[in-house]
Amino acid sequence: MKLNSLRTIYFALLLLLPFGLSAQVIETTGKTNPTINYTRLKGIDSVLNDYITKGWLTGAVTIIVKDNQLIQYKGYGYADADTKKPMAKDAIFRIMSQTKAITSVGIMILYEQGKLYLDEPIADFIPEFKNQQVLDKFNAVDSSYTTVPAKRNITFRDLLTHSSGLDYADIGTVTGSAIYAKAKIPSGLGYFNASLLDRMKALGKLPLLFQPGDKWQYSLGSDLLGCLIEVISGKNLEDFLQANIFKPLGMNDTYFNLPESKISRLAAVYTEDSLHHVIKWSHTFRHIDPDYPAIKKTYFSGGAGLSSTAFDYAIFLQMLLNGGVYNGHRILAPRTIELMTSSQLDFTFNGTDNFGLGFGIVTEKSALRNPRNKGSFSWGGYYGTSYWADPKTHMVCLIMTQQTPNSHWDYAPKVEDIIYSSIK
Repeated sequence: MKLNSLRTIYFALLLLLPFGLSAQVIETTGKTNPTINYTRLKGIDSVLNDYITKGWLTGAVTIIVKDNQLIQYKGYGYADADTKKPMAKDAIFRIMSQTKAITSVGIMILYEQGKLYLDEPIADFIPEFKNQQVLDKFNAVDSSYTTVPAKRNITFRDLLTHSSGLDYADIGTVTGSAIYAKAKIPSGLGYFNASLLDRMKALGKLPLLFQPGDKWQYSLGSDLLGCLIEVISGKNLEDFLQANIFKPLGMNDTYFNLPESKISRLAAVYTEDSLHHVIKWSHTFRHIDPDYPAIKKTYFSGGAGLSSTAFDYAIFLQMLLNGGVYNGHRILAPRTIELMTSSQLDFTFNGTDNFGLGFGIVTEKSALRNPRNKGSFSWGGYYGTSYWADPKTHMVCLIMTQQTPNSHWDYAPKVEDIIYSSIK
């Protein structure tokens, strides 16, 4: 073959890469993006500063990346309202359920290695989940119950889509929470001195709340996926994610066990009193010590255990938008990313949106009512962190706070509206 022909093929292949190899890294040089109206974008400052001034919000960090280019990255208010410590843009947040997407990518790494297939029963790896029972009748007086046999075993796809029949300890249904509390099944929120495999085996012996695949129910499925990563890979979840995701992507501020040298960057956590005044989260409130990121642990919750920064998580989402590659490191294949960010359920999970393999997915109906485009994928965390990635606009957005509940939560859709109104 002639040299000119080889060159033609080479450059054609470069064009097939997502935005070209040089565009795979978030550009932080400060250049303006011609598709953004920066005057309109400053409306974010007005909204968030107004909420902070009124005492409705202590602090926040926002980040916007469009076309692999950093558009906005800013801290607002306070990381600690008591000491008036400013919220730095690189503040570390307890990302809680934003951990789930990372665990989902972890299980898909093993999927690509041929260690499992999506519709494989997880009982192949943890036998306690074989031939499970489904709840029939429940007695709230003593948490006793009767069951009927499950029609099939739960699969990896069921766990990834929260359609397994599992529930959530503490924050799930009243029935599920009661059954799990009696069996000492932890929620994964905070610190636990227990064996992850032992607690997941115990979970396998409890009844499912419904037949696998019948409906969507937020659950401990991601904690179970994290345990399965440990069983299949032979590594603990912390080491597996560090080696296969965090280190290659350069996510240098994402941890289960936050190093002592970075504890000072951890934002304080807040809640509300009965009059909706913002107050600091105590060490015993809801049985979650806010210092848990700094407490040495070996129970790694794949559903809620990580702490991270807005920028680290933006890198993770940019990798997904890039088709599984970032900074020359391929984490997953493009087709795998396509599977993860495609609707997997035969029904909506919230009345309008579908669910992929670890993410909520915007449907056509939802896109007609809200700014995000069809196919955008998203989720958030218990303490007020949220993210979405929009493939149509090639945009990553995060709004990070540390407060739950928040009766003035409407700052988030206002910020989102401003972001989309700023696109030319």
